[in-house]
Parts: sequence; structure tokens; C-alpha cells
Amino acid sequence: DLHRARIALARLFGAAAAENRSTRIALIGLRGAGKSTLGRMLADALAYPFVELNREIERLAGCDVAEIHSLYGPSAYRRYERRALDDVVNRHRQAVVATPGGIVSDAATFNRLLDQCTTVWLQATPDEHMNRVLAQGDYRPMAGNGEAMDDLRRILAGRSPFYAKADVAVSTAGKSIEESFAALRDAVADVAVAVRQAAD
Repeated sequence: DLHRARIALARLFGAAAAENRSTRIALIGLRGAGKSTLGRMLADALAYPFVELNREIERLAGCDVAEIHSLYGPSAYRRYERRALDDVVNRHRQAVVATPGGIVSDAATFNRLLDQCTTVWLQATPDEHMNRVLAQGDYRPMAGNGEAMDDLRRILAGRSPFYAKADVAVSTAGKSIEESFAALRDAVADVAVAVRQAAD
């Protein structure tokens, strides 16, 4: 329903807006879903720039994400996140954007993302999310936390209704990188065609 509503709004505001949204692709989901890996592959296939929103946040803040949180707190991080998203939207008519898992936490920023980009929720099981993060050498989720998997399941359950607002969901569960990429590429192509047809 939300997808159809956005298409109807695109029709009201013209084909140009719909075209920009269809060529700005944002990947959402928890860490370990494959946003960076698959996002780079999709950007290469489309000959679009690949943008890691966290890197843009760090560029604007002049320090890394952990320092933003420790020095200025989560509210400041959300402000930088919104500024970084606005900057990406203004600079790129075409791009593949890997977003932070918590971008759904701020309604205004997430709504801006939904309005300006074709959004894809990359899904995986909680075990796969955790194993992929650990395989990348990031042991922070487990550090001093015997209930890390329970925490991850709670986070996923809390965010899932927001992630579900994406234009399309692509499951990477139990799939190879190649299989996941093929599913992502096909889903993005289908959504882009639907958006453009609706705007005509």
C-alpha cells in the first residue's frame, strides 16, 4: 500500500521526481544484511556511485561514528545523519546508498529516505546477521554481552515494521553472495519500471 501511495504521489509531482527516486537506491536493514557488499556490486552493475552513509556522516562530523556517539550523543548523530542524507540526495541523482541500520529511528530522516529513494530491505536471519558481522572481524556485538543474540532479535523485531515500509524486501537468508545479488538486481529493476510507468 505504501509503495502504491508513493507511486501515486510521484504521478502528482511529475516524472522527473519519479525518475530521480528510481535511480537513487537505498539499502536498509540490520548490520550483516549485506548492504555494503551487495550495494557495491549493484553500483558497479548500474555504473552508479556507491555511497556509505556512515562515511558521509563521519565526513560532516570530522570524526568517526563511535566518537560522535561518545562525545555528542545519539541526538547529534541523528542530526548528522539527516544532514548527510540531504547532502547525498542533493549531490546524486543516481546512486546506491548503504544506510545505517538505525536510520529508521528518526521518523523525519526515514521518511525523507522513503520519499527520495527506491528503498530495499535486505533481510537475513538473526543468526546470519550476527555471524556475518563476526566474520568481518567485528566482535563488538559480543563484547561483554552474553545476551547479544537476544538483544539482536529484539532490535530486529522492533525495527522490522519500519524496514517493511521499503519498496521491496530481498531475503539474503541461506543464499550465496551471487544469489543474493541476482535477487537484488531483479527486484530493483522491477521497482524502477513500476515507478516510471506509474509516472507516465
